[in-house]
Order: sequence, then C-alpha cells, then structure tokens
Amino acid sequence: MEKFYFETIKYDEHSGARAGVLHTPHGDIPTPIYMPVGTQATVKGVFPRDLEEIGAKIVLSNTYHLFMRPGDEIVKNAGGLHKFMNWDHPILTDSGGFQVFSLAKLNDIRDQGVTFQSNVDGSKHFITPERAIDIENNLGADIIMAFDECSPFGYNHEQSRVAMERTLSWLDRCYNHHKNPEQALFPIVQGNVFKDLRAQSLERTKPYAKYGIGIGGLSVGEPKEVMYDVLDSMLPNYPTDVPRYLMGVGSPDCLIEGTLRGIDMFDCVLATRIARNGTALTSHGKIVVRNGVYKDDYMPLDDECDCYCCKHYTKAYLRHMINVGEMMGGMLLSLHNTAFLLRLMRNLRQAILGDYVKEFVEEFYAKYGKF
Repeated sequence: MEKFYFETIKYDEHSGARAGVLHTPHGDIPTPIYMPVGTQATVKGVFPRDLEEIGAKIVLSNTYHLFMRPGDEIVKNAGGLHKFMNWDHPILTDSGGFQVFSLAKLNDIRDQGVTFQSNVDGSKHFITPERAIDIENNLGADIIMAFDECSPFGYNHEQSRVAMERTLSWLDRCYNHHKNPEQALFPIVQGNVFKDLRAQSLERTKPYAKYGIGIGGLSVGEPKEVMYDVLDSMLPNYPTDVPRYLMGVGSPDCLIEGTLRGIDMFDCVLATRIARNGTALTSHGKIVVRNGVYKDDYMPLDDECDCYCCKHYTKAYLRHMINVGEMMGGMLLSLHNTAFLLRLMRNLRQAILGDYVKEFVEEFYAKYGKF
C-alpha cells in the first residue's frame, strides 16, 4: 500500500465540501483541516504538547526561514524536523518560493532559478527548483511543496502568465529531481486572479498531483470575493482522488468558504500573529482584549471553548498580560486562537458527515459575523 494516500469519506451534495482522510507515515490527517504554522520549527508561543492536546494533526514549517537559520544541514544532522522540533506527527514544508519573492531583496529571477539576498544578513543565495527540493529533502517533512513563482495581486495578465509558465517549468524539474519515497510532493497551481490562467495551470499541473495539489497565489491582497470567484471557477476541474491545499489562508470565514469550494487543507499565521497583538477569535466574533472594556471582565474569553486559556483565565487577566507586555498573554491567546480554528474545522467536518453543512454555516455566521 502507498505510504501516502487520500480517501474521500463524504461529499456534501449542496456544495463542494467534502470530508476525507490523508494517510501519511506519521499519522492520519482528517480533512478538511487547518494546519498551525510553525515557521521556524515552532508554532509561536505554543508547546507541542499543547498542540497535541487541542487536536492539531499536522503543522507547517517554512523552508526559506529554516534554510536561512539554522540551515537545512543542521536540521538533517539532528534527525530531520520531526526530531529537531519534537513533533512526531505529520509536517508540511512549503518550498520557500513565496518568501523568496516577498521577503528577500531580489536580484534576479530567471528560468534557471532565483538569485536573492537574505532578509537576515544580506548574504547572496541562488535557489533553483532542484536546490529547493534538496533543502526540503534535508528538512524531512512528510509533505513538501514544489518551488513556484507567486505573482502578486496587481500583476497584469501577461506578467501572471509568465510567472505561471515558469512555475510549470520549475514543477517538472522538481518532480524529476525528487527521489525520496518518504516525502509526498505537492505541485502548486498559479495564475493570479485570471480564470483562464488558473484553468490552464490546473490542467497542466494535474499529471504531477500524485499525492495532493496546492493552490497558491491567493489571499495575497485581492478582495475575498475575488478569491472565492477564482475558487468557484476551479472547483469542477480539481482531481478528486487527492487533497487540495489552499496556501496561506486561515481566517474563520475563509476556512468555511474555502471548504464549501472543495478545499481540504489550509494554513495561515493569522491565529498566533493577532494573538500576540491581543486579539482573540471567539464563538461570538473577534475580541481585542487589550481594550479597556475588559479591565474588570472576569468571564472566560469564550464560554464555548474548553482550551486551557478559557478554562483557567479571565478576559481581565488576559488584558493585563497583554498590556504589561508579559509573554504569557500572547501565549495564552495563541493557544486559544489555534484551538478555535482547529475546533471550527472539526465541527465543519462533522457537519459534512452529518449532512447539516448549510445549517452549521448559517449558525456560525449568525453568532460570529463576517471576519
């Protein structure tokens, strides 16, 4: 039997939503699922034991950042990411393509590869698709992503087409270079917000989608309605026997709307990033706990949440922690926000299995509102 394989358990007959399971050597991943982001080989402010307790099944780490520091060879010599970060469950690494284009000072993008300067120390590097695969092989995640060019929102049709064609060319090189059967390689569909380019990219990417397929270049500045429209256009043409991963998307409404459009996997730094600034995701909408209205609020953050934060602390305490700059505040809110998104996806999955997706979504929005 394959080390990696996906099975669909249930389709929602009124939308594109589906419930499934992605089987991997480090454990099964129930879908649809939110993947907490551990950019630097850690989910910021959340212990691995706590991630297990709140039901995380897979985490994501970033190839670009780990290549910069501490270096992929160091991670390899430590026994790979699983041992290095003490996480004995599935891990996904992105290829670093998005960070190369968004964080680094670019010198040159050519068909052969990308020359760039590090955002850490200004050192110069040259990354080819083959080198990206080598780095991901060294990191040792279960799922790895092909090296791609993410064209930013605002690119015209021709600029987006060139980036798409380069991504497809790089994909072929990644696919031919990757030899490790312990890692599943996902290709990435590009094409910006242009439906014809997305359709071309998807069709030409399918032959490489043996284990899964990524959708990149969305949620990068375009209005949400535009992203949903692009996803609607792609839905009828996805491969049905592999998971679909919408990269870099993780607000509650986008998780729901993406799932309704056939997406199985999501990731985003949103949960921990806004937590460090004092914002919580709750069953009744966002709460900015640093606000004065909570200074003598002795109720839990979310009365529908059973995470450690909500069971043991009040909004008044959390506000105090955030406002005095104690790291405890950001850690507790990070734990809660991550637990909130994981629970949202578990409940959405149960709604798919139980044939009450429409009712679940209506009830969620009635309480939560739009993000």
